[in-house]
Amino acid sequence: MANEATKEKLDIELEAPASFTSPEALYQDLIQTIRRYHPSDDITMIEKAYKVATEAHKDQKRKSGEPYIIHPLCVAIILADLEMDKETIEAGLLHDVVEDTVMSLDDLTREFGSEVSFLVDGVTKLTQLNWDKDKVEIQAENLRKMFLAMAKDIRVIIIKLADRLHNMRTGQFWKPEKQKEKARETMEIYAPIADRLGISKIKIELDDLSLKFLQPEVYYDLVEKVHLKKDAREAFVQSIVDEVKSHMEEAGIKATVGGRVKHFFSIYKKMVKQNKTLDQIYDLFAVRIMVETVKDCYAALGVIHEMYKPIPGRFKDYIAMPKPNMYQSLHTTLIGNNGQPFEIQIRTYEMHRTAEYGIAAHWKYKESGSGAVAAGSEEEKLSWLRQILEWQRDTDDSKEFLNMVKGDLDLFSDSVYCFTPSGDVKTLPSGSTPIDFAYSIHSAVGNKMVGARVNGKLVNIDYIIQNGDQIEIITSQNSKGPSRDWLNIVKSTQAKNKINQWFKTEMKEENIVRGREVIERYCKAKGINWTEINKPEYMEKVMARYAFKDWDSVLASVGHGGLKEGQVVNKMLEERDKKLKREITDEDVLNGIADTQGTATLNARAGRSKSGIVVKGIHDLAVRFSRCCSPVPGDEIVGFVTRGRGISIHRTDCINILNLPEDERSRLIDAEWQVPEDGTSGERYSTEISIFANNRIGMFADISKVFTERQIDITSMNVRTSKQGKATIIMTFDIHGMEELNRLIDKIRQIEGVLDIERTTG
Repeated sequence: MANEATKEKLDIELEAPASFTSPEALYQDLIQTIRRYHPSDDITMIEKAYKVATEAHKDQKRKSGEPYIIHPLCVAIILADLEMDKETIEAGLLHDVVEDTVMSLDDLTREFGSEVSFLVDGVTKLTQLNWDKDKVEIQAENLRKMFLAMAKDIRVIIIKLADRLHNMRTGQFWKPEKQKEKARETMEIYAPIADRLGISKIKIELDDLSLKFLQPEVYYDLVEKVHLKKDAREAFVQSIVDEVKSHMEEAGIKATVGGRVKHFFSIYKKMVKQNKTLDQIYDLFAVRIMVETVKDCYAALGVIHEMYKPIPGRFKDYIAMPKPNMYQSLHTTLIGNNGQPFEIQIRTYEMHRTAEYGIAAHWKYKESGSGAVAAGSEEEKLSWLRQILEWQRDTDDSKEFLNMVKGDLDLFSDSVYCFTPSGDVKTLPSGSTPIDFAYSIHSAVGNKMVGARVNGKLVNIDYIIQNGDQIEIITSQNSKGPSRDWLNIVKSTQAKNKINQWFKTEMKEENIVRGREVIERYCKAKGINWTEINKPEYMEKVMARYAFKDWDSVLASVGHGGLKEGQVVNKMLEERDKKLKREITDEDVLNGIADTQGTATLNARAGRSKSGIVVKGIHDLAVRFSRCCSPVPGDEIVGFVTRGRGISIHRTDCINILNLPEDERSRLIDAEWQVPEDGTSGERYSTEISIFANNRIGMFADISKVFTERQIDITSMNVRTSKQGKATIIMTFDIHGMEELNRLIDKIRQIEGVLDIERTTG
């Protein structure tokens, strides 16, 4: 019986194996998990995928020092815990081989078939970034790829979620800034997607891990406080569970009753929303009743409301009106016999399975065990995904798309349920108006809307929709379209986007004219010569920066207020200055040098210098390294023409170069490192680093040991210790180049008590 299997799985968590578990043990674990739920015993392809992945990743290590194969294995175990099909698990084992190893997509298709290679390709594409763009743009483009992949096959995103979950579990090996960046992305995008797919098992864990990295003090404080009263709480929950059980038996309802503490992120969210301390939040736990049929759900609810007093307005029926992610349950908050409120959730076993595993719960196997997927019908339920794909087609602007999706996936938003005249349920964000409702039906309905009736009565368009309202939209063909004021009234991201879209397309010509005027007016006010910067080469840079396809779109965006005129003009000025600087550097300065130093022979090609520096356009000039920033091979460098002492070489991030007066900048000259013919360089270069650490006995000994092991000669050392016990150690030493320096810094970072390391920039 399906229910029996579900009952067994109720308390199984997504497995998180201990660190440094051997790959073989993990593989055995994976096979056991698959055999627990899969009807066929044929695991030859999974075995093959494991061997291929092991071979492909054999020389790779993770940041923790573990063999890399551990990561794909753990991803596959998470997928197996979600009871995914064999193809998905194979793709989970192989998801990094195309990106990180020599194996190609064609090899995969040959070995594992087109389905597995399609899934691996989908996951790979989600992780390939274009580093020429800024972070927001990368994130936006990735999102686009993600939703397109989801549209083709939802399993791609389920593998990606499992991949992100395992990376977050091992996030302690990342640098702090990376921890924060990844946690923020997880909280804004991946956790809400897991939520929308209904996979609460993944969503809950991602939320908690993100909170742990973003706000560690809050997280550990919560953990501690929740743990403090653990025994008293468990005793209270157990007494309720026992009481409910006996009443269910009396009523003749077959039920499984259990209690659980809410996860940390949901407690934190409650504390933020309601502005309460932990002591003021009563419903830290929920009691869950699981029964066989929907009829039993309502029967159990009757028994419960007879036993305890329900709190008015705190009853939610998600069985009659499921959430957009297919979640169904009855929620009711009650007052216990000791006066303490607590929540009870009532659902069938099948509903529970959907609540925990969401869309992943619907990967059914045909009895033949071929692993064929029967989930197409389930994808139809994901109306939100279709909506996002519509947006994707509607908007050219990646950042706008990112904001829309983030707004739509907002974790903190509550919902209101209302009805169409024909009785269909619509779910909207809390605080929505009839305008939001109109646009949720269709953009054409919203654009032609002239009024609305709620429960048969005419209302204002800014009326706040209440749960259970029946709404009828009045449209007119004579309507001139939405008003800009509507943007201040609507609540849903979808409505805002569709209104903006209307203004963009309907009024594009006007916006282009307005945008052009606004930019010219701005240049006039700032005393900028517009004709000087209004050139195709600078326009292209603006279009690339803000992800527009043509210049008219940029002007239209400025016209309707999406882009600020200052952003456009400043970017163009920046590009012009870069170009001028290049021209000055190459011609004026070199000519100047030729005049002042008759001995210097100009060479069209870059010449070689004894110092290992290639200085653009000058041969055999006296070159010296500046002491203020101590450049080493691998650093980006620039030359500065000194008076009578040749050229001094600085790092491009040197403070003295960055703060150079405008009139001195003409003396800067391009410089680059000479690559030796044999690819090796015996030269050593002096450099300086600052180490910030908590002072302790043996700290200097540990740092010195790192230098001794690498046979690096320390030429000077300066140590200051503050009253707070923070030590600043400035060290000067000789080194071959950046690679060696980075390895050294990475090693020092691992020393206990080291907080940060900086290079001296002047």
